[in-house]
Amino acid sequence: MSFDVFTPAHRIATEIREGGLSAETVTGAFLARIDKVNPVVNAFTDVTAQRALEQARGIDLARAAGKALGPLAGVPFAAKNLFDIRGLPTKAGSKINRDRAVATRDAALVERLTAAGAVLLGGLNMGEYAYDFTGENAHDGPGRNPHDPARMAGGSSSGSGAATAAGLAPLSLGSDTNGSIRVPASLCGVFGLKPTYGRLPRTRSFPFCDSLDHLGPFARDVTDLAMAYDLLQGADPEDPHCAQLPVEPTLTSLQRGVGDLRIAIAGGHFSTEGMPEAEAAVAAVARGLGTTRTFELAGAGIARAAAFLITNAESSTFHLDRLRQRADDFDPETRDRFLAGAMLPAAWYVQAQRARHWFHDEMLKVFADVDLIIAPATPCPAPRIGQKVLELRGETVPLRPNLGLFTQPVSAIGLPVAAVPVFGMGLPIGVQIIAAPWREDLCLRAAFALQKAGVCEARAPGL
Repeated sequence: MSFDVFTPAHRIATEIREGGLSAETVTGAFLARIDKVNPVVNAFTDVTAQRALEQARGIDLARAAGKALGPLAGVPFAAKNLFDIRGLPTKAGSKINRDRAVATRDAALVERLTAAGAVLLGGLNMGEYAYDFTGENAHDGPGRNPHDPARMAGGSSSGSGAATAAGLAPLSLGSDTNGSIRVPASLCGVFGLKPTYGRLPRTRSFPFCDSLDHLGPFARDVTDLAMAYDLLQGADPEDPHCAQLPVEPTLTSLQRGVGDLRIAIAGGHFSTEGMPEAEAAVAAVARGLGTTRTFELAGAGIARAAAFLITNAESSTFHLDRLRQRADDFDPETRDRFLAGAMLPAAWYVQAQRARHWFHDEMLKVFADVDLIIAPATPCPAPRIGQKVLELRGETVPLRPNLGLFTQPVSAIGLPVAAVPVFGMGLPIGVQIIAAPWREDLCLRAAFALQKAGVCEARAPGL
């Protein structure tokens, strides 16, 4: 077969299993791509080349010996550097964590992809301690957008979005607390999946906010995204928040289409008035899914406020010792938000949790009448690196928090979301496909239908 770094992961795996490609050749091609392009996009902070080549050679030897290979045999992937990677300190985008002992075991999700035959290429850049929407890391430098390196990759999973978009890895792992998968997916023009809270184990990943942290995959192709997600599923006794649910494969349901689904466009808080790129993207997705139905999603602003408070309170408590002992080693913007959170009254946190639970119950009522909700992922395409403000609905507002304007209400209640990319007006911008809890299959069916129709696709950047 003709192979390049933008070949879908499922096709790479098939060719390796059938002998049309060697895993070592594929791994070597991606390592060469990283050498060439990573200095431009700054996606990788650590490249595990020796480990990757050794694993790839082992896969080729296993195939030559007639042994069965895993479903992702020889497919390269990378992981945000808050996932434990054996032999590396788990940086979580920080200066302080570089002094930690190296991990002796991979994170659970890294182990699951590796067990399926995927080849780990390394750790990826991110916003410090995941408290970021921009991807501008003060210690490792900003993650840069492959479609315009003068622009942000988005955060906090900046390296995951940039590496996937730039052809440095067909698959990557990220985390999402308030939008950290969906914002980079939107700005970099790739597909991302934030599963239901508790669906995937967070074992051996560095936490940010326990009530809201999710882990999930990025991909350039929806089949790849579904395949990776299916292999990541499963309970883990080491993560008490991971639901004890059976694995529910989604890959086999992609071809079912969306003709039987009730789909609506979210209004109110999710209005795209004055946001031309977001408005055009939502309209394109709505046409692609065959809906004109709209509804007001009441309470989303309250849920967003609750997410701010919960994130601030929980994360600052977690980092108190670091703040006391090494305050000068934080990015000042991150440090100041943690310090503010440490002084929040406890009653505010309790009230925020009540508001969050109220909005969750209200959303379950909505899903009695709707299967999928369409909403913008970000209010704009990728801003320029260093940009501090954003024009939003006739006001000048701080950019950093408002990149998460549309993602935070959904994170607050742990709903599954697929972020899908639209390139209609030049730079990519994403749209959220939101479903009821545990219905990732519906999100992925819609994403696949949009990709099949040519509405949503990941495009190779000119790097």
